[in-house]
Amino acid sequence: MSTQEEDESETDAVAPAGVDYDDIEGLIDEHVIDRETHLNAEAFVVRGDAVEDVLSTLKQEAGFDHLSSVTAQEYQDRYESIYHLRKYDDAQHEVSVVVPTPRDDPSHQTGSSVFSTANWHEREAYDLVGIQYEDHPDLRRILLPETWQGHPLSRDYDQDKPQIVTLEKHKNPIEDSLKVDETEEDLDTMFLNIGPHHPATHGVLHLKTVLDGEQVADVEPDIGYLHRCQEQMCEKSTFRHQIMPYPDRWDYTPAGILNEWSYARAAEDLAEIEVPEYAQVIRTMSGELTRISAHMLAVATFGLDIMGDFAAVFMYAMRDREVVMDILEDLTGQRMMYNYFRLGGVVWDLPEPREEFFEKIRDFLEGLPERLDEYHNILSQNELFQMRTVNTGYLAPDIAKDYGITGPIARASGVDYDLRRDDPYGYYENLDWDVVTAEGGDNYARLMVRMREVEESAKIIEQCIDILEDWPEDEREIQSNVPRSLKPDAGQEIYRAVEAPKGELGIYIRTDGTERPARFKIRGPSFVNLSPLHEMAEGELISDLIATIGSLDIVLAEVDR
Repeated sequence: MSTQEEDESETDAVAPAGVDYDDIEGLIDEHVIDRETHLNAEAFVVRGDAVEDVLSTLKQEAGFDHLSSVTAQEYQDRYESIYHLRKYDDAQHEVSVVVPTPRDDPSHQTGSSVFSTANWHEREAYDLVGIQYEDHPDLRRILLPETWQGHPLSRDYDQDKPQIVTLEKHKNPIEDSLKVDETEEDLDTMFLNIGPHHPATHGVLHLKTVLDGEQVADVEPDIGYLHRCQEQMCEKSTFRHQIMPYPDRWDYTPAGILNEWSYARAAEDLAEIEVPEYAQVIRTMSGELTRISAHMLAVATFGLDIMGDFAAVFMYAMRDREVVMDILEDLTGQRMMYNYFRLGGVVWDLPEPREEFFEKIRDFLEGLPERLDEYHNILSQNELFQMRTVNTGYLAPDIAKDYGITGPIARASGVDYDLRRDDPYGYYENLDWDVVTAEGGDNYARLMVRMREVEESAKIIEQCIDILEDWPEDEREIQSNVPRSLKPDAGQEIYRAVEAPKGELGIYIRTDGTERPARFKIRGPSFVNLSPLHEMAEGELISDLIATIGSLDIVLAEVDR
């Protein structure tokens, strides 16, 4: 933050139990040039040539082994990168590393040598903001074409400048390195473009794939085809009314209500807005209905990818998803773009007659075990399905952590990390439910985690219904009193996240004293979860690559944002 903003912001972060920021500062003291207080955690300002040492120390000696996100931004006097760190073992333990650089030389050391997930995050920061990351292994554009001129989030970017995107003839990008030692002859490799318009890529995703026979020798995801400037649109919108409709459009599978919650959680903490307990129960119930809907779609499309059976696998899951969407439509009035949350609560109460609404949900929940048994009969117990998914797309727990993987993909690799439990929000901490994990780390384990999570979501929903049924009518407060126009104090910074169906969906906001955010950064789980695809696919069959893509359950609107 700038000097002026430091004077205007006097909010102190409350350190969670077990975090001693003075001790942390002592570990990296020789590199620290300043210390800031962000609303979610303390932030240490470090020199640009000490990024690797600082991140390595915080990871190895302080236990901050999860790089959630990297936020890049430009001020009037400098550029800045923020590394948002937390712990997989305790998500409430957070710390930020701020790296300022001068405007005439926006460059500093990369963090990708410590956290592999920094690779894609820093490429996006370079692409959109223009910060150079020294010694980065592959610093090039990631969302925009390589021929693009300028960086769209920089202050001097010329929006009217015409752009010419040239077409290049593709060739095998690793043909020079694939040699047989004895004869120095080229291996029989083939460069294959998969996508961007292909049903197996689950959206406009281009996979630059090198095959050695039928084995994957190299694969590189090429993203950016669906970049819609969602962060910039939020920066042009007001906190109170205009931002909330946008999150529905990030992951439209639909995970819209949980997307809305990510923004609501950040903005409510920023503006010190308390959400009524009754509204928290409604939020929790609707969020878990959304999770079931999203997981049903993941199961449906994954089964279609593997089995190729549209009638049974796909339509069974879509049939059950349709019931959930009907329930959410009764609640919100919409089937995809819900816009149901409001800062301080929800837009309206449960539909009347309430008894019929509850009965409709209970009927669905009562039939869910039988439905899940059908999925197991069709999918998990199918020999062909097992051959295609067991021991394919393997992701080791340490690799998952190194890439910042979260959600069902991380939990399928044995990483016991779930923000609903580890960084409680809503009404989750008052309910009885379990975090689902598996040890397989393969495509099969990811399916099983999602199907078991549907069962846990059903348990949460049923408990919420019991609570809502008994809630006194005269105490049903759906929204707290929120000012018509929100103008948080200037210089405040916050990172908050929720457990979306695909993993950690985080929002960073910086304020400048106006009713619009000065910086709005989205940490999409699909973006992060896609980045280690080569770790899961190299050396496997091309058919296994298709299965692995399906198991990731990515949505390209969230990857590109």
